[in-house]
Amino acid sequence: MEARQSNTGPRVIEAGDRADFMALEPEWNALVEATSNEVFYRHEFIRIWLDNFAPGARLRVLTLRDGSGRLSAALPLWEERTSMYGVPVRQLSGAANAHSCRFDALAREPDAAGAMFLSHLRQQGGWDVLRLTDVPEGGAAWRLHAAAVAARMPVGAWESLQSPYIRLPSTREQFQGALQAKFKANCRRRRRKLEEKGAVTFERVDGGLGLEGTLEEGFLLEQSGWKGERGTAMAQDSATRGFYTELARDSAYRGKLALYFLRLGGKPVAFHYGLEHGGRYFLLKPGYDEVLRECSPGQLLMEEVVGSCIDRGLREFDFLGPDMVWKRDWTDQARRHTWLYVFNDSAFGRALCAAKFRWSPVVKEAVARWKR
Repeated sequence: MEARQSNTGPRVIEAGDRADFMALEPEWNALVEATSNEVFYRHEFIRIWLDNFAPGARLRVLTLRDGSGRLSAALPLWEERTSMYGVPVRQLSGAANAHSCRFDALAREPDAAGAMFLSHLRQQGGWDVLRLTDVPEGGAAWRLHAAAVAARMPVGAWESLQSPYIRLPSTREQFQGALQAKFKANCRRRRRKLEEKGAVTFERVDGGLGLEGTLEEGFLLEQSGWKGERGTAMAQDSATRGFYTELARDSAYRGKLALYFLRLGGKPVAFHYGLEHGGRYFLLKPGYDEVLRECSPGQLLMEEVVGSCIDRGLREFDFLGPDMVWKRDWTDQARRHTWLYVFNDSAFGRALCAAKFRWSPVVKEAVARWKR
């Protein structure tokens, strides 16, 4: 579908099927590299996500081309039939979930792109709510949200994550100097305690013929702990396992994969599933042997990985995901992420917005007060 605009001016075009989306890869990635350069926004990452979490979904991938035909903005959406408060809803969702870590629109000129994407969606219709999850503060998708506010459409926003990150110095000594003395002493004590149990080794894997077996070791270690008990481990759901397996293969091919292990007597006791891109390390999934929790193998692996990142000249370690106490042992910096909602400018859309952002919070607060 193409917006009704001049052939010589900017125009919005929807990629509505997989073939159309696949054809965008070269210029899509060029746009990523020219703007935010986030690994999670790259074409291959979104393709792998769609293949595993939304196979067969109807795509509504918005693209904006300037007067010369150059791709200047993109927003990957898909249609979802869901419900809000028991009412059927036509939802346009960003191609992302908790495993995407963050999501955003791509735009060389975010203000213009946000306004044009919103205008296109209003003209085309067929939706009740637009939902974009885990948009970072200052992301381009905020401009679309702002355009909806300016148009007096019903909107909402919900803060989802404060994701810690470390700005890496140039040397290990500088990094160690910034940590608290008590924490460093605890790490040394726990390392000695672990070394008393056997030989401790550190390993980095970025591909190779043994990748499948190495990845399986990581899956099993992560599943052995509380994530396995809660059913959130990578290997427990076929879609999730497929996503991380395919992502590992593709990332190894592109030189972006970074699997790290801490081993005790050759056996893995801590694991990182990470990606390297643009001078940054992204920790998608950690795991450790909870039988050895008194030795803190996860924190000992962290120390090794951060050191490796510094040695490799990386500038940032991104923990991703929610704020946690163990992450704050390493840093006091975090990025805010927000779920953005735009509701169609109709009586139904306004009712949905009111239910989610006015009535529901009031009911929850009343219940919380009653419980106290």
